[in-house]
Order: sequence, then C-alpha cells, then structure tokens
Amino acid sequence: MTDLKTVVAATTNYHKLTEIAATMEPFGYVVISREAAGVPEFEIEENGATFEENSFLKAQVIFDWLKGRVWALADDSGIEADALGGAPGVYSARFAGYTGTGVYAASEDGDAADFAAADLNTEQAHRSRQDRANNAKLLRLLEETPMELRTARFVSVITCLRPGMEPLVCRGEVEGRVDFTENGKAGFGYDPLFIPAGYEYSFGLFKPSDKNAISHRGLALAQLAEKLTAYKGMQ
Repeated sequence: MTDLKTVVAATTNYHKLTEIAATMEPFGYVVISREAAGVPEFEIEENGATFEENSFLKAQVIFDWLKGRVWALADDSGIEADALGGAPGVYSARFAGYTGTGVYAASEDGDAADFAAADLNTEQAHRSRQDRANNAKLLRLLEETPMELRTARFVSVITCLRPGMEPLVCRGEVEGRVDFTENGKAGFGYDPLFIPAGYEYSFGLFKPSDKNAISHRGLALAQLAEKLTAYKGMQ
C-alpha cells in the first residue's frame, strides 16, 4: 500500500537527515533513513556531471528499490571554489583520494599528504577522516590564493520523488569564501572553512538553527517546504 506520509531519505549522513527531517516533519511527513526503511547497505554510484543529475539518481535508486510505495528524497551538495574552476563541485564528498581525469584532481602523493594532515588534525578529530582530508586538500590547492580570490559557493540540490506525481527539484546556493584555516567545531564537511557572504566567521561557528536559515541546504529545503505547502493546499 502506498504511504504518502513517509519520506525515505537516501542519505547516510546523519547531519543531512536531521536537517531534512526538521523541515518536512512540520508538514506531517515522517522522515526516515534508508536503513530504517529496510534498504540494504550499498553505495549508490554518483556518476552524474551535475548536482541535479546526482540528486535525481540517488532518489531514483531508493524509490525503485522500495517499488514506489513511499516518497524518496535525495540531496547532492558540495562546494565550488572559483579559483579552482568550480572544483571540487560534485566530487566534494570524496575530493581527497579522487583519481579521475579532472584537471584539479591531485596526485596520489598529494592525496596521501592530505590524509596524513587529517590524522594530525586533532582539533577536528570529532569529524570524519574523509572530511578532514577533503578540507586539507582544498587548503593545499588554494595555498597561494589571496583572500580576494578565494570566492566560493555551497550548492545543494534536493530531489523528491512521489508515487504518481512529478518530481520536486529544489536548488539552494550560498555565496562566500574559503578561509585559510578551519575554524569551529559545529557542522560537517567544509563548514569550518566556509565563510558565508556578509559574515566574518565560518559555518563551523554557527548554531545549527542559524546555519540552516541561510545555508545552501536550508534554502533548498525552504523551497521544498513551499512546494509541499502548495501540494497540501490542493488536497
């Protein structure tokens, strides 16, 4: 039986799941993890060239596995540094260790140094080793870049697939710059490095509610909330 009150989030990231649930639950939707929905633990290959493609791909895999009985929602997000031509972009989550053909892929030796730097970064030891290595790689590639050229943006694209209805696709962006060092222990991913426009400190120093109000994912979720409101109004 189709369940239109349950939304299965494709993400395995607890932080993302929490942010998504905070937006959707006030509208009467119960957000659960893919694990709670009984989806086996397998990695979804993110081979899209854009955030939109990867977001749809992840949502479609979960939606199909659950045979279209419930809503499936996926987020694909990352940081784009202008001085690196938009890298890491869609490769943000696995930037360190990425050995693809992109012009900004670091050498294996460079990536090894990034993971070594992650292991020495005890200040951020509460975060994953991959996150710390990703940050180390971004800092290394921007080492000679002055602050005025360290402009960047966070991007989030959320796709929500619904039985018998058109997909909902929402995109949020927040402009800012990449700091020279990590600051703050809040958030995850590149948050300790990213200073949003109009502020002098990183997302790593924001309270979760303050970050969600202006962040890329928060903006995408706000769009989703508007579309859900319109949908409920038509029922």
